[in-house]
Amino acid sequence: ANLRMADVVVINKVDTARPEDVEAVKASVTALNPRATVGEAASPIFVDDPAAILDKKVLVVEDGPTLTHGGMSYGAGVVAAQRFGAKDIVDPRPYAVGSIIDTYRKYPGTGALLPAMGYGDKQTQELGETIAATPCDLVIIATPIDLRRVVKIDKPCVRVRYELEERSYPDLAAVLKSRLAKG
Repeated sequence: ANLRMADVVVINKVDTARPEDVEAVKASVTALNPRATVGEAASPIFVDDPAAILDKKVLVVEDGPTLTHGGMSYGAGVVAAQRFGAKDIVDPRPYAVGSIIDTYRKYPGTGALLPAMGYGDKQTQELGETIAATPCDLVIIATPIDLRRVVKIDKPCVRVRYELEERSYPDLAAVLKSRLAKG
């Protein structure tokens, strides 16, 4: 229903998708909502110290909802690990504690990634315990917040962020301004 009513649709992550998949999404959007303006965007990653990843056994902490309810099999942390030459992604499941074990049971597709499911006291404590118990050379933090602010991590870490990079013209701001001006 949202797609059929949308004035603007932005297809994101076109930098990592296959071109034919992007075209298929565009065709679907146009078929379902021919009056919508369709734009493209990328989500390039930024790592605070990419060289630190090279040849390391890494623990990747991803945004939990992306891996669970979002249905994604990986996020920005895995992209960084692969792009910057990690030796291996360490599986944290054998070292998980508390609610993290429950998350793995409920979402087995999470795989060898550590989902950060929340930032309450209990959740951050269990996340910290799981990180501490997982044998790795480096922790790749790919969560919306910098976990080091809420979890004590006694291992080397790098942080991965991403931003929206518009790839189409007119850009989103111009399209929205035009649509809003029409009332």
